[in-house]
Amino acid sequence: MSNLKDMYKTLQQDPFPREMTLRLGDKELVFRKRTWEIDGETKGLRYGENPDQPAALYEPVSGELDADGVALRGPGKGLVSAISEEHMLQAGKHPGKINLTDVDNGLNILQYLEAKPAAVILKHNNPCGAAWSDDGIATALRRAFDADRIAAFGGAIVLNRPVDMDCAQVINSAYFEVVAAPDFAPDALDELKKRKNLRIIKLPGINDLSMLGAEPFLDVKSLVDGGVIVQFSFRNRIRTVEDFLPAKAEKDGASFIARGPEKAEAEDLLFAWAVESGVTSNSVLFVKDGATVAIGTGEQDRVGCVQLAVSKAYTKYADLLAFDELGKSLFEVQLAAREDDAMADALADIQRRTAEAKGGIQGSVAVSDGFFPFRDGVDLCIEQGVSAIAQPGGSIRDHEIIQAVNEATPQVAMVFTGQRSFKH
Repeated sequence: MSNLKDMYKTLQQDPFPREMTLRLGDKELVFRKRTWEIDGETKGLRYGENPDQPAALYEPVSGELDADGVALRGPGKGLVSAISEEHMLQAGKHPGKINLTDVDNGLNILQYLEAKPAAVILKHNNPCGAAWSDDGIATALRRAFDADRIAAFGGAIVLNRPVDMDCAQVINSAYFEVVAAPDFAPDALDELKKRKNLRIIKLPGINDLSMLGAEPFLDVKSLVDGGVIVQFSFRNRIRTVEDFLPAKAEKDGASFIARGPEKAEAEDLLFAWAVESGVTSNSVLFVKDGATVAIGTGEQDRVGCVQLAVSKAYTKYADLLAFDELGKSLFEVQLAAREDDAMADALADIQRRTAEAKGGIQGSVAVSDGFFPFRDGVDLCIEQGVSAIAQPGGSIRDHEIIQAVNEATPQVAMVFTGQRSFKH
């Protein structure tokens, strides 16, 4: 290819058939390939995960599946797979797989956050910032963006409330590729269309997300030998703060029980566990006042998840200070500080305040998608000033984990979720 940039603009030839049928025992589900007419050209997905991978999107249109008497999600409940030209309020170009799977994972998280206006910003199928707020969708989005301004660049925004003008102005204050919401106010839509490359997607089905949360779908994983693994999709059992379990354990005839969370801590743990459902494992999240502080994801060891989340929290906190006060990213300030004494002093002050605030972790809560096999990860959380922790429980060392939070000053709360939330 003479110009490497052209690969990202080129539509792959789509070799996939118009229909696909999935049969499970004596039940079958029929899917139809989704295509769109954009700029006079009717095509499906632009390409898959990479520009040289042809791909197709299929929507279930008829039939039903069940397993062991459990009905699996089927036709008539479309979200991303049901997107039509009518829903693409501004398309720019035919969408690629990554655009749509990011939106889909945002919906996966938002199905558990219907109680308040909530916003999720995603990159590479992981949330980089999420928040909910009683003060409205614009506030939720601003807080989600401030959680990780760096990673949010070029990301996908998914919202569970209509976009108003205040929200549109937050969106247009930075560069995003996609925004999906249940609706858009006319003036807000006009504002968003000033960004010609922004894909604007109206998804009315977002209003029905909460009804889908308890209904599983067939989750399919393809193997390199052409085989497949099927499973029920993950269903979050923590829908209210009352669903958390007391953190209890016994060892050698002794009983151990952790402090239960206070109301504000429990609300943050509830929010954090909902966000956790959309994060690649292994992962640990910090949340404070209804917004993510940092998300450590994709590590092989639990303590490494905590270390990654802590490191990210410090970097993002310092970057936000630098941008708000100096109009520069943290890395631009670091570069300028090499030759500018005034900038070096400003950087030192930012670093000092970041350390004092422990990267914003002080007073936050933490959730872990798997149990802590050792107390080292918990001790690291405690060192950073977390006030409460939620984790699945079930480790042979649960008593040691509970001892860690009970020995903390002030005492840290802990609850069990009673389920693991791995996502591979």
